[in-house]
Parts: sequence; C-alpha cells; structure tokens
Amino acid sequence: MRNDSKMNPDVAFSRKVGAAEIRKLTAKRRGVQGIWLGLGMFGLIGWAVAIPTLLGALLGAWIDRRYPGVHSWTLSLLIVGLFLGCLNAWHWVAKEEKAIRKDEEKKDE
Repeated sequence: MRNDSKMNPDVAFSRKVGAAEIRKLTAKRRGVQGIWLGLGMFGLIGWAVAIPTLLGALLGAWIDRRYPGVHSWTLSLLIVGLFLGCLNAWHWVAKEEKAIRKDEEKKDE
C-alpha cells in the first residue's frame, strides 16, 4: 500500500476518492447480495459448530452405554466437540475475512 502522507494532500484525497469509487462500481457490478446469502453464511457457521458438538455428544453417549463409569463421557465429549466446532468456525471466518481484505487491498492499488 502506498504512503499517502508524503504526497500532496490533494493527490492523496483524489486517490482515496478514486479508490472508493472503484469499490462502489465493483459492488454495483456484483449486484445486491441479498438476505439469503447472509442467512446462508450464518447457517454455514452454525453447522460448523453444531455438527462437531453433536458428534461429540453421540460418541460420548455411546461410550457411556458401552463402558459405564464415574465420569460422563457424553458431557466431556460434548464440550470437546463444541470447542472444536468453535475453532472450525473461527478458522473459516478468519479465512473469509483475509480474502475480503486481500480483495480490498488489490482494488486500492
């Protein structure tokens, strides 16, 4: 990214306005994303957390039925599944955010 602080303020302002205009035109070409896309993203993140949590609970219940003991494997593996699901969702969101930032930086150049 260029260092706009060393150049003429008018030139820096013109570049910022130009970059904003390019972003607006690109967004206009893409069209309206719509509410369904946003809901789909929420659903994807929800499933990324729900599936490992459910699998952990099911595995824990199976272990508890086969090998009863003092500690609840169902609760333990449910928590582990929830933790892994949250890590999975965090990783996916971070990856998408990185792609968006990279796309914005590419447009600013």
